[in-house]
This record gives sequence, C-alpha cells and structure tokens, in this order.
Amino acid sequence: MTHDLLKENISKNLLLTKEELDQFSAVFSSRKICKKEYLLKQGEVFKYEGFVVDGCFRVFSIDAKGNENTLYFAASDWWLMDIDSFLNQTPSELNIQALEDSTVLLIKRSDKLEMYQKLPVIEKLFRIMSQKALVAWQRRLIHSNSLTAKERYSKFISTYPTICSKISDRHIASYLGITHEFLSKLKKQLIK
Repeated sequence: MTHDLLKENISKNLLLTKEELDQFSAVFSSRKICKKEYLLKQGEVFKYEGFVVDGCFRVFSIDAKGNENTLYFAASDWWLMDIDSFLNQTPSELNIQALEDSTVLLIKRSDKLEMYQKLPVIEKLFRIMSQKALVAWQRRLIHSNSLTAKERYSKFISTYPTICSKISDRHIASYLGITHEFLSKLKKQLIK
C-alpha cells in the first residue's frame, strides 16, 4: 500500500510496465520518522534516496554563525535527498528533519545502482526527474535574485499551499532568506 504513491509518482515521469514498477518499488524499504527526528545530520554520509509517502521534511544547513538556511521542503509525493552526499558518498552539508510524523520510502545507493543494470529504464527515469529538479532549482535561483521578499513569499504560498500549512513561519523565513520578524511584517502588509 505504501508503495502505491511511489508507483504513481514514477508513472507521471515515465511509462513502465507493471513488472518493472513492481521490481523497482520492491527495493524501497518503508521507515517511520517521528516529528523533529533527523533522517540525516550534517557530517553524515547519506546512504539513501527517499520518497515521502506522508508527512513533511525540511532540508537545511546550519552556517558557521548558527543560522539555519532551508533549501527545500518535501511533503507527500516528493523526493528527498542530499544528491552530493548520496552520489559521491561524502559527508553531508545538509540536515533532513521531519516536521511532523512521517513515512518515507528509502532506496540504498547500491540497490539503485543495481537497478540501473537490471532495468536500464530506471536510469532514464532518474535522468528525467533530475532535469525537472534542475529546472525547479534554476527557477528558484532566478526568483531569489529578481523578486522582492514580498513577491517571493507570495509565490511560495501560492505554489505550495499544502506545505505552508505544515511548516512554521520561522522555517518559511529561512527558506526565503529573510528574518522571522521581516516575514511577520510582510504577512501584516498582505493582510491589509
């Protein structure tokens, strides 16, 4: 049952046979993560790639001054990973923390590489998903450099309404690159 959402997500990107979907999804293991629990901490090597079945995660780093910088949020039907640590097997610069009780499906790096050999279409699937992720990152970078904080906040709440209801203003401010106090002022302006 928990693998059904994964199969639907894969099918949005590439048409696979039922046998291919079953074979690939079978290598994912399900894991429950409690609210505030870390799936990954800075300095650890990320040995998995994850797919969120339910719940919500925050992917962030902590700089030398202790400031949290949120890269992205991952809610149900989103992929979750530190691509640098996962691919290169190097210590992560990121933290992945559950913002609520969550369920995630995890695939080990070795299993993913094995699937590339057994089912070459899986490599195509991840190429397509990587390209889509790159487009999203590019858009985010353009918006962070060209939009005002108010415009970035408005875009965030209109693009991710379900995620907004799951996360704190402090986390939203961290994602937008502004202070919590400034976000409070923006919200008051928008209410008026």
